[in-house]
Amino acid sequence: MAGVTLVNTSKVYPGVKNAAPAVNAINLNVNDHEFVALIGPSGCGKSTTLRMIAGLESVTSGEIYIGDTLVNDLTPRARNIAMVFQNYALYPTLTNFENIAFGLRVAKVPKYKITEEVNRVARSLELDGMLDRYPRQLSGGQRQRVALGRAIVRDPQVFLLDEPLSNLDAKMRVQMRYELIELHKKLNTTTIYVTHDQIEAMTMAHRIVIMDRGIVQQIGTPSEVYTRPANTFVGSFIGTPPMNFIEGRVEIVNDIPYFDNQSIRIEITKEQYDKVSANKAHSVYLGVRPENIHPVSDTETDNKHTIKGRVRFTELIGADQNVHIDLGKRDRVIVRMPTDMYVNDGELITLRVNVNRILFYDMNSGNLVS
Repeated sequence: MAGVTLVNTSKVYPGVKNAAPAVNAINLNVNDHEFVALIGPSGCGKSTTLRMIAGLESVTSGEIYIGDTLVNDLTPRARNIAMVFQNYALYPTLTNFENIAFGLRVAKVPKYKITEEVNRVARSLELDGMLDRYPRQLSGGQRQRVALGRAIVRDPQVFLLDEPLSNLDAKMRVQMRYELIELHKKLNTTTIYVTHDQIEAMTMAHRIVIMDRGIVQQIGTPSEVYTRPANTFVGSFIGTPPMNFIEGRVEIVNDIPYFDNQSIRIEITKEQYDKVSANKAHSVYLGVRPENIHPVSDTETDNKHTIKGRVRFTELIGADQNVHIDLGKRDRVIVRMPTDMYVNDGELITLRVNVNRILFYDMNSGNLVS
């Protein structure tokens, strides 16, 4: 096995005048045996990054290492990686056995060894009763397992997976997530996984790399990127529903620190005020997750951390509901509530904000300041 390191790696496509880089000076260190997910909106550069690691795209500048080997000029075959694609890329005229065995035959592995290895991989993927069939005779999930088997059988240093579950229905995606998690535990192979689905990234990866317009916005564990987004883009991209952002200012009134705008006024901690002040960012966005705002009784006596709003509409999502609430004329927040807590459209309700869970972002840069 081997880790993967990208050093100031960029990709600029020729022939596009004044085009921004598809990938802009990315620095990333994927540890040996680690599972890392690259995530971001369409066109953010995540698949281009994966293809540069695989050798399917040339590197405009920077360096890529697999283990201790600089691989910029190596062919994909010489990099000892295996890639699984979104569209399976199986040969329809070959049996599943032959599809899995294809790379071994190209490498001129002895026939007895091919049979042994294909059967071993098929058992691990629960495909051993399907090897004589053709891909068209399998479900989408089974075909994806055949594609995984073709990658696994080569015993590569690194697995590269490019949105492998996006063609599956919702139920099959959940099942395949579990199977990929178990497969990584069993094989312990360094894995880089590209997806636009944040749930896939959050549930499977040890660390997540969030990209936007070719630039890495944040690298961290699922918990880190969810609880402390590095900027407003990450806060709005990670989380369903996303983090709430409210524009305003922090100020001191009678030695008490507040966040204030035309709609709300909340007492904040001295530590939060000092961090914002130290960054000279008094005009800020207050960021708070929907689960950190709670409805309370209208008779709530502690009004230091409460706000009032009017229910706009409600989205039922099973055990919870997302309640959209207007705060004055310009601000709106989403609050996550249990479904047994009834609210009506147009109702005026009181909400308590968990002040220890709020974050502040510079209004100009969008970066976290507290």
